[in-house]
Amino acid sequence: MAGQQNQDVNQLLKVRREKLQELQQNGKDPFRITKYDVTHHSQEIKDQFDALENTEVTIAGRMMFKRVMGKASFCNIQDLLGNIQAYVARDDIGEDSYKDFKKYDVGDLLGIKGKVFKTKTGEISVHASEVTLLSKSLQILPEKYHGLTDTDLRYRQRYVDLIMNADVKNTFIKRSKVISAIRHYLDGEGFMEVETPMLVSNAGGAAARPFETHFNALNEDLKLRISLELYLKRLIVGGMERVYEIGRVFRNEGLDTRHNPEFTLMELYQAYTDYNGMMDLTENLYRYVAKKVTGSEILTYGEHTIDLSKPFARITMVEAVKKYAGVDFNEVHTTEDARKLAREHHVEYEDRHQKGDILSLFFEQFAEEHLIQPTFVMDHPIEISPLTKKKPDNPEYVERFEFFLNGWEMANAYSELNDPIDQRERFEAQEQAFAAGDEEANHTDEDFLNALSIGMPPTGGIGFGIDRMVMIMTDSMAIRDVLLFPTMKSLDK
Repeated sequence: MAGQQNQDVNQLLKVRREKLQELQQNGKDPFRITKYDVTHHSQEIKDQFDALENTEVTIAGRMMFKRVMGKASFCNIQDLLGNIQAYVARDDIGEDSYKDFKKYDVGDLLGIKGKVFKTKTGEISVHASEVTLLSKSLQILPEKYHGLTDTDLRYRQRYVDLIMNADVKNTFIKRSKVISAIRHYLDGEGFMEVETPMLVSNAGGAAARPFETHFNALNEDLKLRISLELYLKRLIVGGMERVYEIGRVFRNEGLDTRHNPEFTLMELYQAYTDYNGMMDLTENLYRYVAKKVTGSEILTYGEHTIDLSKPFARITMVEAVKKYAGVDFNEVHTTEDARKLAREHHVEYEDRHQKGDILSLFFEQFAEEHLIQPTFVMDHPIEISPLTKKKPDNPEYVERFEFFLNGWEMANAYSELNDPIDQRERFEAQEQAFAAGDEEANHTDEDFLNALSIGMPPTGGIGFGIDRMVMIMTDSMAIRDVLLFPTMKSLDK
């Protein structure tokens, strides 16, 4: 049976190529057409029907359906905004053109000029006076009613996925709107968008393993950036008081529903504020983007209703662990006490982990999943925050928060450490952690230390995961659903 299907498909593909050859021999090669003037899209015609009725328009798109009925036919044209029916009659476009039209295949790209009208059944359509083949499709689209359902194939052939699944196209239209809304909001707040290097000698600013490469021209090993932080802070030192960047970062980690090795990060830094200022900015930004993209500050994600309209909850990491694990780390005074508690609560830790690391492990295991509504988790232990200012009244902890939605970390923010002496000591602790087996530890960045030595003002900074933000805004269950071309294992391997 499979052999017969393959034979049938091969025959259909052969027929399409033969049709192309016939067109080319007759001087009608569609691939020689260089432009086509489009006046309207499908949805615009439907929305403005009263004004456009009996008006000549020009549309272009992919033919998704064709029904030939003797001297007249109907076809469906799909463009960026949706689809619209076209009525094509021999007497209107000419006998030769109609003969060609009848040979066109589903999947071909057509340009249609004609007047807007409504059929007897009430469907808004275009009555064609001219049909132009703009590109010949030599492949066969998936069958209309079953679409493209193979998940792996959808991600590998996103171009087909976008053609066959309107919801997919809408997701990526919304993704573009999310990023546009972020830019609009930050520009209105006086932030400047900048670009910083992707290829770096020292990939710092986050706890992650980098990808490594070799630059032949300089005969040097380089890394792909894992964060935007250290270069943006250099700009704060240089006097650019509010900067942000939206760009790809790369982390050599696993694949799952929330992780892809290359993803889009937005980081911003603002002089003369702290992590409290970053909390206010986060609340305002999320509400603004949600309103712009979805029309509401109330979002539905899976089975949850997420309310962005109310003030976001604020809780310290110690309070969260006490609430959800029943363990009060204010009463834990030594690393050995923390390890004992970890063993009692079946929290796995490594020999290099200190008290603060174990507090973080407790939080991840017991608290994260409960943080469905927007929540700022504040005041992290110093051991896991090498670039953050200490809390003046409690130097074991730092002025840092992570923003949670739907049980996910959505953003990470600090009152930025601007003491170069303290920063050097933190880097040295990170080097020791790396030597002890922590492959995600930061390395000392001497040029960054030099920048801090010149002087950086008190600064608040934050990093947003754009892909997770888009997931929430579009009710998408996996990060691959919001990445046009997610990382996939090669079929050749």
